[in-house]
Amino acid sequence: MNAQTLIGYGIGAVIIILVIWLRTRGKERPIRNKGFGMLIPVVLLLVVFGFSISSLSHIPDHPFHLPAIWEILCAGVLGIGLGSIMLYHTGYEKREDGLVYARRNKNFKYVLIAIVVLRVVLSQYFKSLDYTEFTVLTMVMAYLYICVWRIGSFIKYRQVSAH
Repeated sequence: MNAQTLIGYGIGAVIIILVIWLRTRGKERPIRNKGFGMLIPVVLLLVVFGFSISSLSHIPDHPFHLPAIWEILCAGVLGIGLGSIMLYHTGYEKREDGLVYARRNKNFKYVLIAIVVLRVVLSQYFKSLDYTEFTVLTMVMAYLYICVWRIGSFIKYRQVSAH
């Protein structure tokens, strides 16, 4: 295992810990701004991934080409599947004060860790792919995963807040 792989795992571990910490900390506070904050990652990731693909297309001495359409479709299906699992484990409740709160889910951290482990295992399996192809496939999977989870969570929130 090289230093770059260890750094990647370290960053992944920090992200997992940060997400779990933010999710547990946010349980005591109601959802604000009519839930539109849930949609911020969808827009931000689109911009970040756009810049990433732009940088990938300008690597010196490395031709840029998109992965095969079937690979993109597989990454998309996997992203939608993982996002659906996260959405299933995400819920909201309206409390006596009339405000909507994220519902506690004991399995959330285990689901999140399982998704990250699955992603790491798949990334080790697909290391034979070209770096740019692998990066594009990972971005497609992550973006669809985040879209399904966040947009679905926003819809769930709006349904709970309407009642």
